[in-house]
Amino acid sequence: MEKLERVAAEINEQGEKSAFPFVCDVTEEKDVNLLKDYIVNDFKNLHILVNNAGGMENSTIQETTYSTWEQMQNVNLNSVFLVSKVLGKIMIDHPNQENMDRTIINVSSLSGHKPGAKFPHYSAAKASVLNLTRALAFEYGRFGIRVNSVSPGFVETPLIGDAMENERFMNAIKKRIVMQRLAKPEEIANTIAFLASNEASYITGADLLVDGGYLLT
Repeated sequence: MEKLERVAAEINEQGEKSAFPFVCDVTEEKDVNLLKDYIVNDFKNLHILVNNAGGMENSTIQETTYSTWEQMQNVNLNSVFLVSKVLGKIMIDHPNQENMDRTIINVSSLSGHKPGAKFPHYSAAKASVLNLTRALAFEYGRFGIRVNSVSPGFVETPLIGDAMENERFMNAIKKRIVMQRLAKPEEIANTIAFLASNEASYITGADLLVDGGYLLT
């Protein structure tokens, strides 16, 4: 909660109060239902949902225990299903009286397009997110709800913090990236913001690959 409150405070310092922290385990149906009640009671409606929960461990298929496999699916895939189902019901049940675009954006990964040798569980989950996004777009489209995904490549975040200290790894990665650098977090955020905006009002069921050209090589 402390981390959430700190981020919310940073956002609210920029203008009127617009960030409200709420602790929720997005892999637990009970927690997600509590989040739904909070949104309905305090805000009445929902226009933009970004599913960005994720986590990764390094192991080959033979090294991966079933509990690790389940954990990776829960965090990276099942959370997207659960939150999109429960919170998506708010969008379905409440008419769009404000005439605002309503959208769900799921964060997948480059690994959903090209599996990694040391994280097959993560790759499998993120590939499933791509198809789940299309299924959601197909089902929710008749309610005026757009659903898309964003697939980041290598980004300067704590998720690969240790790897960024490995010079050999970084040199090898940059050789594969056409733009010869990692993405900055704001470049992914800007892509998500675009999909959430009216500028993307005719885009649904799509995935935006933001990998600096990695898959071109």
